[in-house]
Amino acid sequence: MIDEDIWETFKVKASSKKGLKGVSKAVEEALEEELSEKVVTEALENMYTRKPTDLQVNPVKPKTVTSAGKVISELRSQAA
Repeated sequence: MIDEDIWETFKVKASSKKGLKGVSKAVEEALEEELSEKVVTEALENMYTRKPTDLQVNPVKPKTVTSAGKVISELRSQAA
């Protein structure tokens, strides 16, 4: 149930901007926003509740000789 004072305030604000059709559109937008937040929240919760998988990272040697310092210096000089 919607509080009557809140509903009246909402109707006045929505209708003053876009007329009576603005109220309907504002309600629709509010519902879509609320539902989209719920869908995203549920998806994130599902991702979080999954069991973590063991991830094994094996180091590899570069195929070409390179210097990280030299690469960073080149990138910084390009940005300047």
